[in-house]
Amino acid sequence: MPVFTHLAATGIVATLALSVAAPGHAQDYPSRPIRVIVPYSAGGGADNAARVIAQRLGTALRTQVVIDNRPGASGMIGAQAVVQAAPDGYTVLYDASTYAVNPALRKMPFDPDKDLVPVSLAITVPNILVVHPDAPYKSFKEFVDYARQHPGKVSYASYGAGSPAHLVGELLKNQAGIDMLHVPYKGGAPALADVMGGQVNAYFANAASGLSYVQSGRLKALAVTSAKRMAALPDTPTIAENGFKNFEVLEWNGFFVPKGTPAAVVDRLAKEIKAAVSDPDTRAKLNKLGLDTVGSTPAEFATFIQGETRRWKELATANKITVE
Repeated sequence: MPVFTHLAATGIVATLALSVAAPGHAQDYPSRPIRVIVPYSAGGGADNAARVIAQRLGTALRTQVVIDNRPGASGMIGAQAVVQAAPDGYTVLYDASTYAVNPALRKMPFDPDKDLVPVSLAITVPNILVVHPDAPYKSFKEFVDYARQHPGKVSYASYGAGSPAHLVGELLKNQAGIDMLHVPYKGGAPALADVMGGQVNAYFANAASGLSYVQSGRLKALAVTSAKRMAALPDTPTIAENGFKNFEVLEWNGFFVPKGTPAAVVDRLAKEIKAAVSDPDTRAKLNKLGLDTVGSTPAEFATFIQGETRRWKELATANKITVE
């Protein structure tokens, strides 16, 4: 065989070997435990949901899926740890709505658009506008009317400046033409406690944290922020039903991986996440927490993130919201 022919043939064999090896590597994934970083405290809504999903995901992937809580800096500490991790599918981020809010309000140590890859939107959860049971307003309409009649006198809590609970209140202020006082807390638990104690008038609690208080009668639900009524609160109307046709706000959780993670690994994770949240037992556990399951493709999740980020940037600009 001529030398050039032999070399060419050798090159072709090597190329074929590489092309076969690459998919084979993806097919072997995972071959060791997967670490899911949750950038929020243990016992919170995101953490609770992540653990339910991780249990089913580990069974499907036949490996251990370990939850690693890295709270702080509105989720950015945990997210940055994933940005800096090897892009091999063994370090995964499980983040929440704050992921799309942070770019609108904060200086970030990384660029979510460039440094992370959306894998799958796992769950969504509406906010519930809750008030004290003895409040003078017994419906959402009465609440808005009361706020209009008492500008600046109605307060609403959030679990921190720039949190989704803060921004949904700002959105309502814009659309309803009312002036409410924002009162930020260091977490949802103290916010809920002060609504129940009468120190603050209202709170847009996500269903995962507020539903049980409504069901027990310790709080009254005036409206929900989803497009449709919640199955757990069939008698509570949506804000959209009350004349704010396009009002829909959902908090959400989803999975991300570092940029550079092989597409085959991303697709495998997305497929298994969708299967996990679609599993009847897993879905029932999440629904009990007030969560709706989704399980999107990476492309669908990327489009969703773009829309959410754009929406909150526009609101922050319009309302001159900044966070130091």
